[in-house]
Amino acid sequence: MPRDAHQAQVTIRLHKADNVVTAKATIPAGMSLDGESVAAAVEIPVGHKIATAPIGAGEAVRKYDQIIGFASQAIAAGDHVHIHNVSVEAFDRDYDFGVEARPTDQVPETERATFEGIIRADGRIATRNYIGVLTSVNCSATVARAIADGFRSDALGDYPNVDGVVALTHGTGCGMAGVGLGWDLLQATLDGYKRHPNFAAVLMVGLGCEVNQVAGMMKHHGWQTDETFHAMTIQDTGGTVATVREGIARIKEMLPGADTARRVTVPAAKLILGLECGGSDAYSGITANPSLGAAADLLVRHGGTATLAETPEIYGAEHLLTRRAISRAVGEKLIAHIRWWEDYTTRNEGEMNNNPSPGNKAGGLTTILEKSLGAVAKGGTTNLVDVYQYGEPITAKGFTFMNTPGYDVTSVNGMVAGGANVVCFTTGRGSVFGCKPVPSMKLATNTAMYNRMSDDMDINCGAVVDGDATVAEMGQAIFKRILRVASGQQSKSEVLGFGDEEFVPWQIGAVM
Repeated sequence: MPRDAHQAQVTIRLHKADNVVTAKATIPAGMSLDGESVAAAVEIPVGHKIATAPIGAGEAVRKYDQIIGFASQAIAAGDHVHIHNVSVEAFDRDYDFGVEARPTDQVPETERATFEGIIRADGRIATRNYIGVLTSVNCSATVARAIADGFRSDALGDYPNVDGVVALTHGTGCGMAGVGLGWDLLQATLDGYKRHPNFAAVLMVGLGCEVNQVAGMMKHHGWQTDETFHAMTIQDTGGTVATVREGIARIKEMLPGADTARRVTVPAAKLILGLECGGSDAYSGITANPSLGAAADLLVRHGGTATLAETPEIYGAEHLLTRRAISRAVGEKLIAHIRWWEDYTTRNEGEMNNNPSPGNKAGGLTTILEKSLGAVAKGGTTNLVDVYQYGEPITAKGFTFMNTPGYDVTSVNGMVAGGANVVCFTTGRGSVFGCKPVPSMKLATNTAMYNRMSDDMDINCGAVVDGDATVAEMGQAIFKRILRVASGQQSKSEVLGFGDEEFVPWQIGAVM
């Protein structure tokens, strides 16, 4: 379609079989829609859906040529289609494990992209160079922050190659069971952050009497103290003042070694890209998410890894991923997580359709099925090569999936614990987010929000719906920006200082 014709249309049709289209701008009541042979019965807000044909009560509402819900009442052509007349009902989905898996068109190694990364002594590749102060329990959070605060302002002036000292604190670690899934996920998260290549060195701070003992973690994970890892507890060190003083002294010992880091040219194949969306709107699945999917495809073709997450936000669209699985075993790992979530939400008197959020709905998303169909677009089109539990090390090359909640912060924490060294975060409503020690890029789904929040947004994917770029062109632009950010260029969230407070490990189980 010529770009001028694209711009003239007031709606977006995603597939010829769909019985709804999406408004590109607010459509007044009575306005006829070009090419749809229908007029709006009422005012249709921007980003919302309008029926292009009658939909009987109980019949499927289709978008992306997929079911996004069922009419809870008869819907006439031209009606506004949203939460007042659409519901989520159970329906069969054909998982067809692996039927769409195809060999990936890999870029020859001699032609693959590179970036300027940091090679650690053990060969791991970093995109940033932080010193981390981690905590075993909420009770040591204030002390950890005070230690990191000792290196604010110009305290690192003599260490120009150190990106900062960051305290990542959390609200758990005690009042919890010392066994079970909740315990396992906390251990995976802390262990993943402790060994993340973006930390040149780590200081672990505990209280001393908590369930999650520092000594216990060291034994369980095989941690050894050396010039890049120290551990201490407030009670053994002599209290708050003494621990802060000692913690600052230990980090001062770590700084010279951390400052020796230098960037060198490394293959883009060393990147693990975390794919996240939050504050979504109706354009998420039309602009930013498929554009990020195109960038993920490029990274995979260049030998790298892209990881999709948020299991509740692929619900209803999981069949699009199982069809791309390289084996039935990989596809069934994904479905096992789906079944766990169905049981988990039921046991906690919830439902999978408690998503979309109020902001998502205001932006035009009606059901979790609709949101999920847009969300999976971030995963591109290449084969699903493996599926991981939350915080599990991501070892495969190619497109992968990690089981995480839909809560943005917790989801990204899981991928970072798994080894993600750069994150792309799409948003239509305007989420603000950062995730130290990993750089996070923000991709806006629409031009209006991008212009309104340009200090927060790195790339305007609204150019796709504006007719100024194709999804493929935007994917290329995102891929190039990923390489620049991985090479040290600060993202908008880094400039604004985000990332210190955005550490919320997934908490499962009773608080006792």
